[in-house]
Amino acid sequence: MISTAILTISDKGSKGEREDITGKNLKELLESLNYSVEYYKIIPDEIEEIKRELIYICDELKLNLILTNGGTGFSNRDVTPEATLSVIEKNAPGIAEAMRYNSLKITPKAMLSRAVAGIRKDTLIINLPGSPKGAIENFKSIMDAIPHGIDILTGNAKECAR
Repeated sequence: MISTAILTISDKGSKGEREDITGKNLKELLESLNYSVEYYKIIPDEIEEIKRELIYICDELKLNLILTNGGTGFSNRDVTPEATLSVIEKNAPGIAEAMRYNSLKITPKAMLSRAVAGIRKDTLIINLPGSPKGAIENFKSIMDAIPHGIDILTGNAKECAR
């Protein structure tokens, strides 16, 4: 089972001014796929707070996967990719490329996503959009590869070559 954290990045959500539908929908999808959602939090679009949470989840909780949602656009407050890039040890660009590629089949606005993915210690961090529809579509476009990636990351992959 893949241990997972959902981190919603939203100024309004963190103040209770907006319901976190994206986080709820991601949790339901993950649980239907037998992922274990062990941590969930809503925080504001503050780079230092995002960094602290990502480090805490990776270094202290040692979960396999963090899915952030929100803060990946062009707004001045959108700093999730910068926070993620500052804490990862390895970039995983193919994940974000695949999400944008598949999203471009749905909307030309997908090219505006600045989402990134990367690895810190034994944790894979993936930035998803804040939109409920966009977050689910993006995750579904990569979900078949994630378990194998986690197996490789955690040393549980048996044999990658065929």
